[in-house]
Amino acid sequence: MPKGGRKGGHKGRMRTYTSPEEIDAQMKAEKERKKLEQEGVEEGEGGEAPNDTAEAKLQATTSGSEDSDDDSTRRRAGVEGLIEIENPNRVSQKSKKVTHIEIDEQPKQLSRREREEIEKQKARARYLKMHFAGKSDEAKADLARLAIIKKDREEAAKKKEEERKAKEAAAAAAKAARGLHSLSLK
Repeated sequence: MPKGGRKGGHKGRMRTYTSPEEIDAQMKAEKERKKLEQEGVEEGEGGEAPNDTAEAKLQATTSGSEDSDDDSTRRRAGVEGLIEIENPNRVSQKSKKVTHIEIDEQPKQLSRREREEIEKQKARARYLKMHFAGKSDEAKADLARLAIIKKDREEAAKKKEEERKAKEAAAAAAKAARGLHSLSLK
């Protein structure tokens, strides 16, 4: 049996994390509570204890709001209530409602890589447009090469046609010769 008498211990428990919305609600409730406490201290001798009036006002304000949780309304116990903790490195995420979004916001600044990528795409589109129009150097070279190939093919076709005609003429002459040769033998 390991030391401590139990197997496992506390280290295997599941951790729970507080959501940012819940933290924001807690901070808001804490600020309201402090504000109400300060107002209660100023009024002070109204018959009730300042803590009781502050808590009553806090309960009245938080019960009316829909987005506060039960955890945000509970009173912090011990030293937690005395020490105000604020992390300067924590950036709170503020969600915007559709009605609060400004339509005429300034466009965000693009990074260097994004700008270069956009410029590269525009240059490529410009080049392709010039290439299809036949104005780029590569397109002119391609067209010249195609003209030479077309000319060579036409010459090859003419040469082939002449050879075919010569062959037909030779075949006709051979046939005629065979026809005369066969007549002469009879």
